[in-house]
Amino acid sequence: MIMLALQALLPMLVLALGAWLVSLFKNDVSFADSLWPLFILLAATSYFIAAPQTGPRAVVVIGLIAVWALRLSVHITWRSWGEPEDRRYQAMRARNEPHFRWKSLVLVFGLQAALAWVVSLAALAAVIHPRAWNWIDTLGVCVFVFGAAFEAVADWQLARFKADPAHRGQVMDGGLWRFSRHPNYFGEFCVWWGIYLIAMSTSAWWAIASPVLMTVLLLKVSGVALLEKDITERRPGYREYIARTNAFFPGPTRPAQP
Repeated sequence: MIMLALQALLPMLVLALGAWLVSLFKNDVSFADSLWPLFILLAATSYFIAAPQTGPRAVVVIGLIAVWALRLSVHITWRSWGEPEDRRYQAMRARNEPHFRWKSLVLVFGLQAALAWVVSLAALAAVIHPRAWNWIDTLGVCVFVFGAAFEAVADWQLARFKADPAHRGQVMDGGLWRFSRHPNYFGEFCVWWGIYLIAMSTSAWWAIASPVLMTVLLLKVSGVALLEKDITERRPGYREYIARTNAFFPGPTRPAQP
């Protein structure tokens, strides 16, 4: 199993190197976000190809990850097409000058490949085990599909909101965004706990590292904490939105404070 995991890491690092070379030409590392789901799909595909034996679970997991990864990568690419480098990466660039262009090989692309590799380990456990399908697999698929659909709907609702010039500078608080300030991240959370449940059906308890890491990233690193660091300065209405809406897990809207 260790050798299968390491074999998948190599093509991921090659993809990271290629992406970094492109970033030197573009002088923009923002497209690293589009690569995140593709790193995981590449790892899962590597596990599937290299595994000495697989079962129906492997086909289902690869199919689910492929649909999730391609949808998310296309969405992020479309969303950022023609835009300047994302402000998060601009801030990173400023903090790491001089020579950020060269440092970004490790700080952006290499780190992303490494994190995606750890997240993909739940897929490894699910793909390589030939044990017969059971009810935990079915539960995991249901959680995954719910999460992927929740994330896709949230992304679509936000994209439609931002496409209307009348909404410039306003806070999106309708649809799923009425119940969570980050419903897309909650959907992503469900995706990886769903994959973990499928892995658990093979008794791969150690695969919990995957959803735990993803949860930490979503809540404390590149997700909620980072996006809300200064958002109230850019969007005054967001402070009131925080007061009445859960940050992550969907829930009923709280009444406005007097």
